[in-house]
Amino acid sequence: MRIGQLYMISKHSNEQSGGGEGVEVVRNEPCTDPKHGSGQITEKRIYLNSKLPTWMRRFVPMVFYLTETAWNFYPYTITEYTCSFLPRFHVKIETHFKNDNGCSKNVFGDDPTPMDNVCFLDILSDPIPEKNYKKSEDLSDWVSEKTGRGPLVDGWRNDTKPIMCSYKRVTCSFEVYGFQGRTEDFVHRNIRDILLVGHRQAVAWIDEWHGMTLEQVREFERKQQEETNCKLKSDIASPGSDPAIRPSFTRSISVTDESSLKKMGVTTLDIPSSQSSLKGPVRLKSTPE
Repeated sequence: MRIGQLYMISKHSNEQSGGGEGVEVVRNEPCTDPKHGSGQITEKRIYLNSKLPTWMRRFVPMVFYLTETAWNFYPYTITEYTCSFLPRFHVKIETHFKNDNGCSKNVFGDDPTPMDNVCFLDILSDPIPEKNYKKSEDLSDWVSEKTGRGPLVDGWRNDTKPIMCSYKRVTCSFEVYGFQGRTEDFVHRNIRDILLVGHRQAVAWIDEWHGMTLEQVREFERKQQEETNCKLKSDIASPGSDPAIRPSFTRSISVTDESSLKKMGVTTLDIPSSQSSLKGPVRLKSTPE
């Protein structure tokens, strides 16, 4: 699964890049941690302005990207998302891979998450956005030629072996008056969809990565990252593109009160504050074969 995750992330990032948006890899290099040992640190810029809802575009610049920093100490990983333009925005995803079907409790070994905030994701039956559906990635109609696995059927989590569960603890905060609850709910919903689609793809693409060594998948990762970065650069350099799409500076603002929002032209009455339905960290369990 370690190989499959690296392969899936690289290929998925390449597929999602184009038209001036997508994933730009800034660095990808070995690292060490006193607790977790040797690993890999990756920093990426994710350009996604067109994918934001209309109400969110009101307070972000035309050129908008998130910075993703990931530390991979498989089977434990940490991923953080920040934005220089929104200094009070922060998303943290901790992942722990275990050889079970999602039956383990409190895998992170600290304060357990309330059960109301625990979501079980089923890569076979849970719905995904229509735009992400591909018949070749429908695991109810999928068969692996290399491994003989598939298709998945109802109850597969109890009967399929080998099996592994990806436990994820997702924490999101956005401390801006008038937008906090709505933004946090938006982030949690989208992370759920991204994780569900990604784990489906990791299984559906198994014939592409099964049998690879770690060195081979790292080389595949390097080539995919070069191609992805070239896509973004060529889109910028193409005729009619905005030469300022990658500004040489960044700006940060902190907006926490109603009067400041009004000065920006945002009428808070038009965008009522909503209470997030997710009161604390959310733990997601997705069980790929």
